[in-house]
Amino acid sequence: MDPIRYTTVSSEDELMQILELQKANLPEMLTDKELQDEGFVTVVHTLELLSSMNERCPHILAKSGDEVIGYALCMHPDFRKEIDILKPMFQEIDKVISPEAPYLIMGQICIDKPYRRKGIFRGLYQKMLESTQKEFSKIITEVDGRNQRSLTAHYAVGFQDLSQYQSNGRDWYLITLQ
Repeated sequence: MDPIRYTTVSSEDELMQILELQKANLPEMLTDKELQDEGFVTVVHTLELLSSMNERCPHILAKSGDEVIGYALCMHPDFRKEIDILKPMFQEIDKVISPEAPYLIMGQICIDKPYRRKGIFRGLYQKMLESTQKEFSKIITEVDGRNQRSLTAHYAVGFQDLSQYQSNGRDWYLITLQ
């Protein structure tokens, strides 16, 4: 097994690998036990949107050799109107964060199953902080309340609650890392 390296997206092939990993971790692709034990991703991105987001602020990757084994998507607030399910999150952010505060959205994080519980989650966030701290003072994300695995992992790396709210029949935790 090759050592894990953390980098930013630099090719369309890497974006395609993100989409493959994303698809494999959508709720409809997982068993009930996997949903509870391993977590899941909620948003489905297009190649075009991922590419546009990456041009504005490069996504963070964990790679083993040429294989993308984990990712953390960077979403500049300029994209706030691009994904319908995230619009309520931005409305909630507007209630709890000053409009002048320079923040970045971590748009989704996912690690391939064989590489979980190896510190890669923490490594992705460390690389994200290093890559973005000159422009942004905080990273904000939201976690579906049903995804306790993800929520626990975020708290373990230092995220703190900004607020909890309901949208689309779900409970959401809006959290920040500074």
